[in-house]
Amino acid sequence: MRVVLVGPPGAGKGTQAQFLASHLSIPKISTGDIFRDNVSHGTALGRQAQAYMERGDLVPDEVTIAMVTDRLADDDTQAGFLLDGFPRNVPQAETLKKMLLSWDTLFDPPLVPGVCDDCGGELFQRDDDREEVIRHRLEVYAEQTAPLVSFYADEGTLIGLDATGPVDEITERALRALRRFMR
Repeated sequence: MRVVLVGPPGAGKGTQAQFLASHLSIPKISTGDIFRDNVSHGTALGRQAQAYMERGDLVPDEVTIAMVTDRLADDDTQAGFLLDGFPRNVPQAETLKKMLLSWDTLFDPPLVPGVCDDCGGELFQRDDDREEVIRHRLEVYAEQTAPLVSFYADEGTLIGLDATGPVDEITERALRALRRFMR
């Protein structure tokens, strides 16, 4: 399961991230933690981020995305992860979506190239599964997301989450909402 927590500062995302990640047995990945880790280890990305952080500026997208990409490549993320603080804007969200789409094909290669592990049939690439087609589909998705959110909200089928109240109650509400989507 891949979860992204979104909300304003002070809404309790960090607190809920710990509880939800623990309940879901997936790592909590916080950009703040990633920044601090890179800075403390003196990585090239950490040095770039530190200059911005010391001024109180946001770390640029390209540095943030590079750090998150590195972290998501770690073995503990294979079963899923919970992101706290990333993406923080639409360009980062688009990059994350593209990244995950490409990884979904890279992380599930067949044991024998060209042969399905389940049925032994021949594997092939569909015409609508090419990079340029997927890129276009992602652009269309980005353009249509806001209207769909409004549409489903108007229909009463958008599931929101009240993040006010005691931490354990919020965690339970979040888990109840997420259970609907678990396989």
